[in-house]
Amino acid sequence: MSIKKPSISITMPVIGTINSPFTDLKNMPIQPPGAKGVAGKLLVNEEYVSGLKDLDGFTHIYIFYHFHKTTKTKLEVIPFMDKVPRGVFSTRTPMRPSRLGMSVVEVVSVEGNCVNIKGIDVLDGTPLIDIKPYILKFDYRENATSGWMQGSSDDVNNRRSDDRFI
Repeated sequence: MSIKKPSISITMPVIGTINSPFTDLKNMPIQPPGAKGVAGKLLVNEEYVSGLKDLDGFTHIYIFYHFHKTTKTKLEVIPFMDKVPRGVFSTRTPMRPSRLGMSVVEVVSVEGNCVNIKGIDVLDGTPLIDIKPYILKFDYRENATSGWMQGSSDDVNNRRSDDRFI
């Protein structure tokens, strides 16, 4: 029995742009905990502004974005926090087939089309695909494990990107 691959093409609207202090892929934080306190903005396109209603009641949000500077796809990579090649779907590398990124950031305020945030680990000018609220009762998992990832919180906070994913 053969498995038939779906043949669909997905297009997603870009709902805005992410602004951050990071203009170079080298030496960026590798995850939001390493960007603690780093301020940024989500500039939402005018046609989507009404979708921001009530977002200011959440302390944190998920942001989904397009790794627009990534030019290669690899199915195995050596992640920043490891020395062993890992399958792309067990990592957060930008070199994934979909080029889809995700971060959890803190909401500071919502003003018109601008969501002021903290903890941003994304390149300035990155296309914003979606925003979803972080809801503790939905998202927290008491017995969650992190697979191969053994780095300490200090490792994550202090690790910066290098040229392996450029």
